[in-house]
Amino acid sequence: MNEVRELPNEAPRPANELEELERAWKLPTGFRLITAVNNQVIGILYIGIAFLFFLLAGVLGVIMRTQLAVPENDLVSQDLFNQIFTVHGTTMMFLFAVPAMEALGVLLLPQMLAARDLPFPRLSAFAIWAYIVGGLVFFSTIFYDLAPKGGWFMYPPLTLKEYSPGDNADFWLLGIGFIEISAIAGAIEIIVGVLRTRPPGMSLTRMPIFAWAMLIFAAMIMIAFPAVILATMLLEIERSFGWPFFTADKGGDPLLWQHLFWFFGHPEVYIIFLPAAGLVSMIVPAMARRPLVGYRLIVVALIGTGFFSFGLWVHHMFTTGIPALSLGFFSAASMAVAIPSGIQVFSWIATIASSKERFRITTPSLFVLGFLFIFTVGGVTGVMVALVPLDFQVHDTYFVVAHFHYVLIGGMVFPLFATFYYWIPMVSRKMLSERLGRWVFWLMFIGFNVTFFPMHITGLIGMPRRVWTYPDGLGWNTLNMVSTVGSYILAAGVALFVIDLFLRFRPTMENNAGDPWRAGTLEWLPTGAYSARSIPFVTSREPLWDNPNLGTEVEEGRHFLPGAPTGERETIVTSPVDAKPQYIIRMPGPGWAHLVAAVFMAAAFLLLTVKLVTIALICAVISIAACIVWGWQLDHGPGKGEVDIGAGIKLPTYMAGPRSHAWWAMAVLILVASSLYIAYVFSYLYLWVVSPEVWAPHGSPDLPGFGWPLGTALLLIAGTGSMVLVRRMLPAPGGREPAIPPMLALAAGCLLAAFLAEVWGHWMTGLRPAQNSYGAMVYMASVLNFQVVFACVVLAGFAIARYLTGKLDAERRVGYENAALLYYYAAGQMLLGLVLVHGFPRLAG
Repeated sequence: MNEVRELPNEAPRPANELEELERAWKLPTGFRLITAVNNQVIGILYIGIAFLFFLLAGVLGVIMRTQLAVPENDLVSQDLFNQIFTVHGTTMMFLFAVPAMEALGVLLLPQMLAARDLPFPRLSAFAIWAYIVGGLVFFSTIFYDLAPKGGWFMYPPLTLKEYSPGDNADFWLLGIGFIEISAIAGAIEIIVGVLRTRPPGMSLTRMPIFAWAMLIFAAMIMIAFPAVILATMLLEIERSFGWPFFTADKGGDPLLWQHLFWFFGHPEVYIIFLPAAGLVSMIVPAMARRPLVGYRLIVVALIGTGFFSFGLWVHHMFTTGIPALSLGFFSAASMAVAIPSGIQVFSWIATIASSKERFRITTPSLFVLGFLFIFTVGGVTGVMVALVPLDFQVHDTYFVVAHFHYVLIGGMVFPLFATFYYWIPMVSRKMLSERLGRWVFWLMFIGFNVTFFPMHITGLIGMPRRVWTYPDGLGWNTLNMVSTVGSYILAAGVALFVIDLFLRFRPTMENNAGDPWRAGTLEWLPTGAYSARSIPFVTSREPLWDNPNLGTEVEEGRHFLPGAPTGERETIVTSPVDAKPQYIIRMPGPGWAHLVAAVFMAAAFLLLTVKLVTIALICAVISIAACIVWGWQLDHGPGKGEVDIGAGIKLPTYMAGPRSHAWWAMAVLILVASSLYIAYVFSYLYLWVVSPEVWAPHGSPDLPGFGWPLGTALLLIAGTGSMVLVRRMLPAPGGREPAIPPMLALAAGCLLAAFLAEVWGHWMTGLRPAQNSYGAMVYMASVLNFQVVFACVVLAGFAIARYLTGKLDAERRVGYENAALLYYYAAGQMLLGLVLVHGFPRLAG
């Protein structure tokens, strides 16, 4: 651990050092630009595609409002309306809202943390390209009559094969499931980046609020998204193979989908809101010219919001007949979440009110003020629908449509537009027009309220959601026409913004428009393709206010890591709590492997949708091969030794063990896998409770004898012991230990044999997955086990190849450690599964 007590403040660095830095971070040109991994390039691309989906979904929204402008309208058919309705909601929630927030994290976090980039730039690029390909193909289904029709929530039994034949629903299930995997990849990048690539001195208590918000955002994705991934897996497997997870007459339950979906769906509202709130917490102090009031309270509020949000999913299920005790608990939890949101609102108001200078009314300020009003209204109506009697009255009416648009558009879209106007000078040669920006705001603010406020009244007088048309004489005509007119005003505001963007936005990584706001945080340091020229030592939350000369010092290379001492792309890895320098991470540059992996993995999922299984498997193999090539290039080894980063501090250029960023990434991935398995355990026990008559009682021949789980457990223990022994046998650099490849192969073989034994034991009893929900859930455990077993076998083979080529030893061991970590988790998951699947039925019976 290296102690840093003061700024290096060295003399200006030689010119050739800057030239080396520029060479290492140089962008590819021509068509090879698509291989770039610089956070500025892929961040702008990511935001651009997310905004494109916002525009496309907005067009669908205007079409729906036009259809509902007058009664008995036939502008679009009922079937097409259902497709438009589903694609609109799906695109806004899955293809715009969460990706837009992740995109801002990719773009802004390295700048705010004065890091050269996030620690896994190719992982970010992989996630983005996978999202682009998968998202564009999914949206295009609306043009081929292949779009899903079951709503963005896809409730069974409507979406089962009997009621939704064809491939429409499969495009949603496989496409969105894949896009969620892409989002998880981005979350891993954000968590490790925020915790490990902060500048020296930037302890957790000095982090920008946006970094806190993104850290909690990514942690919530880890917990929430696996639930919807499991739900989509269950529904797609039932549609394709007939395993009855949701079919009631075979012991399934359609409400299981709602539990899994809303365990993701309600936290997703806060997953979207928290980064937006973090952005507002950055903009308000800059416009008020004073530090944020209640920094620590806001951090606690962000954490509290994330915590409470996971206790709200039944908020969407009050009318499904759940017990009264559950209604009371989830009603109270739904109201309690307003407390941390209120803390943030009052903090922003206090910051504005306590400013010694007049709060500047700029376009970003207007969007922030508009957000405060609209989100507060949405929060009030949210507390209203948390009251069970009122929810019974307004459930599935346009009152709910109004409520969630006030929360989502007010809580995310308005802060996003504030972000565009505030941070575009950081990445563009020109600012956006202040005059046009005010027109954009007022058109959007007025248009939004004219569109959605009347829907509260429309819902209260009985108009249900999701209707294609309605008869005359119900008292809805005028309100619907007003809402439709408002949607055109709102669309005009967005269109004016697009025109302004086209006229003025000129992306650049240097010679940008500068800092017009005189803000205090590090993203306004002078930048190039390498981000900051040197990495400053941070002593406060607003370093540019405390040291007005910091930008000049950084640009002259007077701070840490002013060059490229290894000749490659580097940044400093610091300790997760107090940000003490630990080592230099050598990051990969442009390449094709991650791009090929993303495109072919997207192709594999999409081809499975149309049942082209053989071609899909070929694409999957190509994608996995590309991932192996990509991974092979990452472990550079300790050959560069230690390098001087300034102030007399020398840091190693390689790290293994728990300090390694790769170890942290695998640990986060394991948390995601455990969230997926916990969702499965919940599903297993839930179906047992609701359908005990079809599940295997004690003594049933459906249960294999004790020898099967005992043998499986012994195989798992033997394989784990083999992996532990490999760690002890790793030779010193240059040494050889011939037993290592056989031991790794033995560990992989034991794991694979344990998996096959578990499947075969149940199969021999005559139990079949399509027989009833019990059989489906038993074999679903093996499906989830196969995912981790397959990954472990691939990683074990990768470690063997690394050893045989002299790239794995006691020092250069990251390849082994990643395989071992996942192996230990896989063995633990399978042992837990044995207790659940073999032990629980006997105990419960």
